[in-house]
Amino acid sequence: MKILKFCPNCGKETLNWDGEKKWRCHECSFTLYNNVAGAVAVVIRCGDEIYLTRRNQEPKKGKLDLAGGFVDPKESAENTCKRELSEELELEIDIDNLKYLISLPNVYQYKEIDYNTIDLFYEYSVAEKFEANLALSEISETHWIKISEINLDDIAFDSQKLFFERYISNNK
Repeated sequence: MKILKFCPNCGKETLNWDGEKKWRCHECSFTLYNNVAGAVAVVIRCGDEIYLTRRNQEPKKGKLDLAGGFVDPKESAENTCKRELSEELELEIDIDNLKYLISLPNVYQYKEIDYNTIDLFYEYSVAEKFEANLALSEISETHWIKISEINLDDIAFDSQKLFFERYISNNK
């Protein structure tokens, strides 16, 4: 992980990382916390199939992913689901039909910085399969995949792999 060195309070090169969650300046006692970021992932389900996207950018470019993303300040997780599905897939949803499933910790590495996240998983069921308009900057393609045919090695993030291990075993 790229480590910050300069204190934003006194400007000296005196920040020390504790290895887990904070930097501390031994010169002026300033503390900078690396708090956990909230993120959502939405399992769009039609019968026994799941709608997965293929990442078009790093991290994990080319791997399968659930639609979702980071929670913005002053935004609920459910509204994040609605916004992300609209941005990524141009899919408009009713948040009252989202079903919360589980939360799992994850590390999202971006440009040499590790962001600790809490990934909130939701399920959204649809009556018919669809093909979405893609935000090609983020997604290269989409796939409807039977739950029983999901290959965990193709999934982008560790939290999603762990999620799918449980989800697959609960949906046999």
